[in-house]
Amino acid sequence: MSIQIYNTLTRQKEPFKPIEEGKVKMYVCGPTVYNYIHIGNARPPIVFDTVRRYLQYRGYEVHFVSNFTDVDDKIIKAANELGEEVPVLANRFIQAYHEDTSALNVQKADLHPTVTDTMDDIIRFIETLIEKGYAYEAGGDVYFRTKKFEGYGKLSHQSIEELRLGSRIQVGEKKEDPLDFVLWKSAKEGEIFWKSPWGEGRPGWHIECSAMVKKYLGDTIDIHAGGQDLSFPHHENEIAQSEALNEQTMANYWMHNGYININNEKMSKSLGNFILLHDLIQKYDPQAFRFFMLNVHYRHPINFTDELLESAKTSLERIRTTVENLEHRLSHSVDLGTDNEMWLDKINAHKDRFIRDMDDDFNTSNAIATLFDLSKDANVYLQGENTTVEVLERFVALFEEIGHVLGLDLKQTKELLDEEIESLIEERNQARKEKNFQRADEIRDQLADEGIILEDTPQGVRWKRKS
Repeated sequence: MSIQIYNTLTRQKEPFKPIEEGKVKMYVCGPTVYNYIHIGNARPPIVFDTVRRYLQYRGYEVHFVSNFTDVDDKIIKAANELGEEVPVLANRFIQAYHEDTSALNVQKADLHPTVTDTMDDIIRFIETLIEKGYAYEAGGDVYFRTKKFEGYGKLSHQSIEELRLGSRIQVGEKKEDPLDFVLWKSAKEGEIFWKSPWGEGRPGWHIECSAMVKKYLGDTIDIHAGGQDLSFPHHENEIAQSEALNEQTMANYWMHNGYININNEKMSKSLGNFILLHDLIQKYDPQAFRFFMLNVHYRHPINFTDELLESAKTSLERIRTTVENLEHRLSHSVDLGTDNEMWLDKINAHKDRFIRDMDDDFNTSNAIATLFDLSKDANVYLQGENTTVEVLERFVALFEEIGHVLGLDLKQTKELLDEEIESLIEERNQARKEKNFQRADEIRDQLADEGIILEDTPQGVRWKRKS
C-alpha cells in the first residue's frame, strides 16, 4: 500500500507520488518571531516533524525547509515596546523557538530561511510579477492583481465573487480592487526598511514564502504544509503569486493541521487562556506534551486541558515502564522459551499495523493505539517465565522504531540522586582548580540538562532542581 495524503486542494486522500522518485521537497510555514510560541503554534512543528520522520522511515530522502518571519508589524510593535532593534528581538525569539521545540524532540529543518536573508529574491520576485502584469505599484506600495489570476480561490474552494463580498479597501490603501493584496509596503517613519525600485519599505507577509520556496526548493514542490489558519488567505495568496510567476503548480499536496482549543474554548489572550509553550514545558515533561498532541489525528481539532495532559503523561510512563521491564529481563535473560515464532509473528503484526496506520494520512492516533497494544502483548510475555533473548530484543527494537518515528523517547528518564549531583559538583570544583575549564563546563552543562541549576556563592557552590 502506498502512502495516502489528504490534500486540502482536492479535499480527498490521494496516493503520494513525489516529483522525483525517492525524494521529497517539503516546505512548512514557520512562526512570526515576536514572542515565545504558544501551544497552538507548537502543533505544526510536532505534526510535520512526524510526517518528515515517517517519510524518511519509508525510505524517502526529504529536503525540508521551514521559514522564520523576522520582520512584520507585530515584530516592529514588540521591538518598539521593549526598546529593542527589530533584528535583535527577532533573533532572540528564533533562538527561543529552537530551544523550546528541541525540548519537544522536533528536529531542525534542513534550512530555516528568514525574510531578511531573502530580501533580494523577494524584490526580484515582485519585479517579475510587475513585468508580467500581475502586480502594480501605487504610491510606494505594490499590490497583486487577484482577478488576473484565474485560479484564485481554488485552495479555499471559494469563487472570486464570494471572496469579494467580504472585502473592502482600507483607509490609506491604493488598491485597484478590494481583493488585491500587498506585496511590498512603503516604510512608515521610524520603521525598519530596505531599498527597492518602489522606494524604501519591506515585504508583505505572503510574498516571503513564495520567494523562499522558489529559491530553496524550486518552482514546484511535493508538500506545502502549515496550520489550518494559513489556508486562507496566506496559502491561497502564495499559490496565486507563485503560479502566476512560474506558470507551474506550486505544490502537489497541501497539508493543514487542525486548531487547538483550551478547555473547549478557542485560545485567545482576551479569554485569558493563552498558554506559551515555554511556560508549559517548565511544568510538564515535553515528551508528554508531544505524546498528547499525537494522540489526535493531525487534521482534527484538539482540546487541551491539564487533566488530559496528565492522562497523556501517565500513559507515556506506562509504556516506558514496559520498555524498562523488557530491558531489565533482557539483561538477565536465559533462553528458556520454545514459542518464539508465535511471538515474533505477533510483533511483526504490530509493525505491519503501525505502517498501515501511518500510510493512511499519517494517522498517529491509531499508531499510538498500536503502541498500547504492543505494550499489552509485551507485558503478557513478561509475565511468563519462558522468555528468549530474540523475542525480548524484537519487542525493544519495535518500541524504539515506532518511538523514533513519532519523536518519542520511550526509555525511562532517571533523575539524578543527590549524592550523584554532589559527586559531579566536587569533580567540577577539582577541574576548576586544575584549570580544566572544558571539563568544568561539560559538568555544568550535564547538570543543566538534568534540570540542576548551579549557583556559585562566596560560601561555595549551591544547587537546586529546576521547578
